[in-house]
Amino acid sequence: MTDLAEAWLSIVLLYVSCYNECMIDAVIFDMDGLLIDSEPFWRRAQLFAFGTVGVTLSEADLRHTMGRRIDEVVAHWYHERPWKGATRQDIEALIVDKVIELVKTEGKALPGVNKIIEFFEAKSLPLAIASSSSSEIIDAVIDTLRIRGHFTHVYSAQNETHGKPHPGVYITTASLLGVPPHRCLAFEDSPSGVLAAKAAKMKCVAVPAPENKAHPYIQIADAVLDSLAAFDEALFDSLQAS
Repeated sequence: MTDLAEAWLSIVLLYVSCYNECMIDAVIFDMDGLLIDSEPFWRRAQLFAFGTVGVTLSEADLRHTMGRRIDEVVAHWYHERPWKGATRQDIEALIVDKVIELVKTEGKALPGVNKIIEFFEAKSLPLAIASSSSSEIIDAVIDTLRIRGHFTHVYSAQNETHGKPHPGVYITTASLLGVPPHRCLAFEDSPSGVLAAKAAKMKCVAVPAPENKAHPYIQIADAVLDSLAAFDEALFDSLQAS
């Protein structure tokens, strides 16, 4: 082989290596506030449950703990505003039961959910859910939306030592998929979720609520959209190449 041929081969091999490194081999979705507009359900459930022990939370309080595991949320407010009577586990159970009730009676898929599932299935990419919610709530959501069969794995952060913004839930979900985290694309709506996905070294598309769009954690996402429906081939290609 000539020196010129060897040089070209080196360039091609380097290109292939970089291309393979950038490839997206799996897609992981958060759930609450992304696939289903359940954040209002969580707010209503928390206001109800904490109200039973005399703890009043503001909208700012609720946004502060958005995206975190419910046991961590309850522990946070017990530390900040301790109450008497009901245990933390009692309050957690009240919140979970109320959210499940609201999901089953009022839950609807957010715009673009079916479209984006079809988009990635057409590319034969495995899909998973990595949620801070309990398994019971995840089951209620995916059954209500009738999307269970589209996901290879459904995983709850309750199985991790720490919830989001710790990256554990994403790292474990990637392992279940058999894909390195840096070859996964995550979709998130909350600041803590985006931080978790990026800490796991994943590409991340944020679809935040309007009030969270300017949050500094949202801004570290690789792309920020107003809706899942806005995701398209051009953005997918740019994420693969970036």
